[in-house]
Amino acid sequence: MELIQDTSRPPAKYVKGIPLIKYFAEALGPLESFEAWPDDLLISTYPKSGTTWVSEILDLIYQEGDLEKCQRAPVFLRVPFLEFSAPGVPTGVELLKDTPAPRLLKTHLPLALLPKTLLDQKVKVIYIARNAKDVAVSYYHFYRMAKVHPDPGTWDSFLEKFMAGEVCYGSWYQHVQEWWELSHTHPVLYLFYEDIKEDSKREIQKILEFIGRSLPEETVDHIVQRTSFKEMKKNPMTNYSTIPTAVMDHSISAFMRKGESRPRGRVWAFGKWGSLKWSCPSAIRGHLCSRDLLPAISPQASLVIGNPPSLWPRMSSLKPTMLRRWRAASSASAGSCEWSSGGI
Repeated sequence: MELIQDTSRPPAKYVKGIPLIKYFAEALGPLESFEAWPDDLLISTYPKSGTTWVSEILDLIYQEGDLEKCQRAPVFLRVPFLEFSAPGVPTGVELLKDTPAPRLLKTHLPLALLPKTLLDQKVKVIYIARNAKDVAVSYYHFYRMAKVHPDPGTWDSFLEKFMAGEVCYGSWYQHVQEWWELSHTHPVLYLFYEDIKEDSKREIQKILEFIGRSLPEETVDHIVQRTSFKEMKKNPMTNYSTIPTAVMDHSISAFMRKGESRPRGRVWAFGKWGSLKWSCPSAIRGHLCSRDLLPAISPQASLVIGNPPSLWPRMSSLKPTMLRRWRAASSASAGSCEWSSGGI
């Protein structure tokens, strides 16, 4: 009962102007003494952008496709969550102290709150970005079921907060942009959720090249199969079903819902965002703000530091008329909103 009392719906706490889950904000002080190791690998995302998916892919890579080894513990223990903290359970930093090298770790922190040691040690980063439309839907349902979050309120009110950057971890826009900019000066592999869904094997090969590893093709195929949404949703080591209901209530919403991304040619939109003049790099805008309106992007486009992406010229030459007016959706509730039931 104490855990329920302590974790149920605390208000967000602001750090450097960024709203965070209360317990995570309180963990940032101890996090300042965290020491990164040069062979650490950091998975960074804005929430609900494929963190668990890529965590499982990477652990399977590190275990050379051995599924039994990946069943040794839930994924949130195998890949510790850097800023995690909740009453009565080990923090992310405490878990990392007992994790042997080479370590996998994950974070949702924006750069302003990231421990400096990770940049000083030139720790490699795999960043995954996802279309904001799908992120918002998925994040709303996650807010509802994960009780460490503040009360999400109605879909309408949550969407307003999401667009204003007033949900935990702040602005989606700022997050995806600042990590993109970091990729020009730091070893960052910048991936897109939609690309992983489109061709997981291709993206896994990018990951292998980035981290300097190689696996037989049949092992890569095995990893692709084992990290499909269908497999991960039924796997208790990846679906968070081992988390107590006091913290995550799966009767409200499953942690892994549908794992969908919007197909090209089908527009689902935030009407109020349509009038914003986004200044983000065209590659990000193309992938994440209006991906469903764009021609196919070359699968060979490289987003690794030192290799300018070949998609830049194509994105920057798009005519404004291609960016359709986003249809207003904020007037519908989460239960009746046509697209609010379609996220992960």
